[in-house]
Formats: sequence, structure tokens, C-alpha cells
Amino acid sequence: MLFFFFFLQTSRMGPIKNKHLLVLHHVVVFLLFLTQTCDGQHQMIGPTQPVVAMIGDDIILPCHLEPAVDAVDLTVDWSRTDLKPRSVYVRREGVELLTEQNPLYTGRTSLSVNKLQCGDVSLKLSTVQLSDAGTYKCLVPKFNAGTVVTLAVGSASSPVIELTNGKNEMVLECKSNGWYPEPQMLWVDSEGKPISVEPTKNVRGSDGLYTVSSKVTVEKGQSYSFTCKVQQKNISQIKEAHIHVSGDLSMVQSNTAVHIIINLAVCLITVGTAVILIWKWGQKKTSKFKLYCTFNPNLKLLSDFFNVLF
Repeated sequence: MLFFFFFLQTSRMGPIKNKHLLVLHHVVVFLLFLTQTCDGQHQMIGPTQPVVAMIGDDIILPCHLEPAVDAVDLTVDWSRTDLKPRSVYVRREGVELLTEQNPLYTGRTSLSVNKLQCGDVSLKLSTVQLSDAGTYKCLVPKFNAGTVVTLAVGSASSPVIELTNGKNEMVLECKSNGWYPEPQMLWVDSEGKPISVEPTKNVRGSDGLYTVSSKVTVEKGQSYSFTCKVQQKNISQIKEAHIHVSGDLSMVQSNTAVHIIINLAVCLITVGTAVILIWKWGQKKTSKFKLYCTFNPNLKLLSDFFNVLF
């Protein structure tokens, strides 16, 4: 208001002809404008892009006062207008008001006291859930300063390729579940070029996550190398599976099949080694027992561990 009054008065005076007075006029106007805009004015600064998190992550929703001010004893309100109750987290005069919190966020929200001292009122959200996706409002009522933070929640998993033999053809099916948002599936050859496939199927389960699958049919008698890609650009996720099929079907390899074979081989070796060690240990114990009971290791001890066979 003071700036507007000064501007009005100088306008009535007409053009300023003296150079010194003109410079002084500009300086005064600038100082008045600076005082009017900076004195007691605080802004809430948040991210310009959505925050992306995967299901199960612990993340930070950024929000801070500028210029910085100690916010330890101030009221900080995080909310979502699409929820009832709308409160995600409330801190009033240094005390958390958990009774007002929406049950969806129980035990999963907190602020850092150390950061509050510097005006940082960022919210830590633990064990992110699919239902956490949405727009959050960060508010410090004392300064009437607020901003919004958008949280995008995603989920992804590696695809699996399965081979089905037909009479004159083979069907390769790529499948991946547990995705959010809805992903895209793409098949490429060994040179990275897209190949023709059957229409991709996207099915959303009761948990809100998508299962995506696609099939490729090829003729027998030739060698093939394919890659199945599943991607979701909004959450910057790309998962792949590779497979090579020889012309005589003597070799079928994929990242998933190799992992299964390796794990199975390790398990078999481990179990076999354990059985051999236990058997040898039992043989030593039996031999010692024979010697102790008969004083002659050439005698055979019967199953009752008392009588011997001559």
C-alpha cells in the first residue's frame, strides 16, 4: 500500500527533469518494493516434478520454507483433500496430533526435528503403498504458506518366458505380473528390431496391480534369439528377459531358466554332500561301537547291539 501511495504521488508531480532527483526516485521506489515484498513474507517450496516411489519404499516428500525459519514450534499440516479424514500428518506447537490422522498412514509418517530448525518440513513416508499415490498439500498456517506435492507410486517385476512345442511351430509366451501403472510389452530380435506378436493382454487384479502377457509364434527348424521387454515410462522402469532357441531345440536358454537350473544344481550338490558326510560319520561311530563291545572288529555286531555273529 505504501508503495502504491508513493507511486501515485510521484505520478501527480509530472515528469522529473533533474537527473539526481530521477535517480533518487528510482532508488526509493526499488527500496519500497523490496520492503513490501520481503518483509514477513515466506514461501513454501516444493518439487516441480512428481515424486516417484516403488511399493515398499521409504521416501521423502520435499517441502521447505523460504527464507528459512525455525519451524519446530510451528503448526505443520500435511493433507490429502481426496481422503476422509484428510489429515496425513499434523504437528502443532511441537506436538504430533495423531488422533486426527487418517488410519491409512498410522505409524508411517514423521518429520525430522533437526530439519525443522532450518525450515524444512519435508514428510517422510515409510513402506509406500499403492493407495499413497495422489496429491499432498504441505501447509504452515502462520505464514499462510503452502504448496502441493504429487506422489506417483509404481510396481514392477521381471518377465518370464515359457516355451510350448507344437507340431510345426513353437509358441513363446512372455509374462510379467505385479506392475503399476499399466505397462507396455515389446518383443525384439537379436538386432533390437521389434517383431510381430499377438495382441498384448493386460489384466488388473483385485490388488490393483497389472499382469501383462504376450505370445510369439515361430516355425521350427530355425534358430531364434528374442528379448521380451516390459516398461513403464512414468516410473522409469524397464525389465527384460532373453531367450535363445536352436533349430533342433537342443538348447533353450533364458535368464529365468538359467537361474532355475543353477539354483537346482547348487541344491542337489549341497544335499548330496550332506548325505555323504552323515553316512561316513555313521560308519565311524558303528565301527567304534563294535570295537568297544566285542574287542574284535572282525566280529559282526547284530542289530540288538548285544549279540555277535561268528
